[in-house]
Amino acid sequence: MQTTQHWINGAFTAPANSRLQDVTNPATGKVSSQVAMADAAVVNQAVAAARAAFPEWRDTSLARRTQVLFAYRELLNARKGELAAIITAEHGKVLADAMGEVARGLEVVELACGAPYLLKGGYSENASTKVDIHSVRQPLGPVAVISPFNFPAMVPMWFFSVAIAAGNTVILKPSEKDPGAANWLAELWKEAGLPDGVFNVVHGDKEAVDTILDHRDIKAVSFVGSTPIARYVYERGTASGKRVQALGGAKNHMVVLPDADLDLAADAAVNAGYGSAGERCMAISVLVAVGDTGDELVAKIAERTRTLRVGDGLRGTDMGPLVTRAHREKVAGYIDAGEAAGATVVVDGRQVEADAEGEGFFLGPTLFDHVTPEMSIYTDEIFGPVLSVVRADSYDEALALVNANPYGNGTAIFTNDGGAARRFENEVEVGMVGINVPIPVPMAYYSFGGWKNSLFGDTHAYGAEGFQFFTRGKAVTTRWLDPSHGGLNLGFPQNA
Repeated sequence: MQTTQHWINGAFTAPANSRLQDVTNPATGKVSSQVAMADAAVVNQAVAAARAAFPEWRDTSLARRTQVLFAYRELLNARKGELAAIITAEHGKVLADAMGEVARGLEVVELACGAPYLLKGGYSENASTKVDIHSVRQPLGPVAVISPFNFPAMVPMWFFSVAIAAGNTVILKPSEKDPGAANWLAELWKEAGLPDGVFNVVHGDKEAVDTILDHRDIKAVSFVGSTPIARYVYERGTASGKRVQALGGAKNHMVVLPDADLDLAADAAVNAGYGSAGERCMAISVLVAVGDTGDELVAKIAERTRTLRVGDGLRGTDMGPLVTRAHREKVAGYIDAGEAAGATVVVDGRQVEADAEGEGFFLGPTLFDHVTPEMSIYTDEIFGPVLSVVRADSYDEALALVNANPYGNGTAIFTNDGGAARRFENEVEVGMVGINVPIPVPMAYYSFGGWKNSLFGDTHAYGAEGFQFFTRGKAVTTRWLDPSHGGLNLGFPQNA
């Protein structure tokens, strides 16, 4: 059986006596490969390679770095179908969704091609008499990316594209559930001309993560995952003196006002609630129906939900399986709990006929109505195809519901009232807001990140904030020799 190995210093590495873990095709339930799990020694080897490669890459001109990035962009764009197929085979999302993931990651690679502009410093001539000041942004050194299973290509590209463009070297620790995309991306970097050691991949679990968080030579860590693990990564990483941006979980609300186009809102709710089987941190999991919209809106969503085809993502279906059997059972348990708590099961996905061979980890799209805030299907991040409808009497009640939630990743409002939309944009306590847009993932030239328990750290991903995270500022004050400035003066310097 094929074994997914680590990628260190420009080559695959197969340590002796490595632990192996099965990788399963979630559409068939069959083991498709195994992945080598790194111990501390393997992580140390990768960090040593990144540390050794850093001085040369740091001193590589911006022009040369940009040439490598453009080459990477062209290769990725030409072969994106290969990467999408790997994602579908290991994660389970349908092929069209996997292609969308690659496309959104590619946008950040394209942004990174503009690194010379985004890394520009400033210059002030004659700030004081015959004294000039300029600022520069310099890379940190070896940095690490710990990425989640649900976007095995896009999320790593959010971080490593910017980190490499800024002159850093990278250790990527992808999810062990779907490791193939990371190795494919690594080989593509070599083909694009990236020097060995600048980009490394180690596969593993908590042992590998803890080694990364504690390693003194890793200067920064970028993470995406659940809120409890994001908090752990942030606290342990910062305790060892690292910069950390740890993006956590979500419970994204979509507010629908009475004046909204209910057909548009229903389409959006289905697309954002059930895409990728709900395994997105930007999925809509709560729909807040305001005023008298509830009955009609629920009926429209249910009508659309029942038309969705569930099955193998390579068969042209609308929604694929969940990533593992254990996760499938966990999500099904939440549906049981919601029904037991008194929520109305409008569409039940527990019994689904999937278009697939074997015993995949399928769960159909599920719609609840009359959900209340104390129910576990409301309070917890389910990370599955479960959409909960909550009723609210007014805009103010809906806004209070969103703002009281401990998560603040993404939200949306559907309305034709510009005043209400502007008020919501201003008052909602969430990092990413959509106005008649259900999944408001920002373009690459902005930055991605939530508020509250959805982000630990003060820097969002990619965009200008990404370049700030992966560099540090230096201010240089210059005065060339001038006899008129001679003599002793122990007073604090004053500008004149």
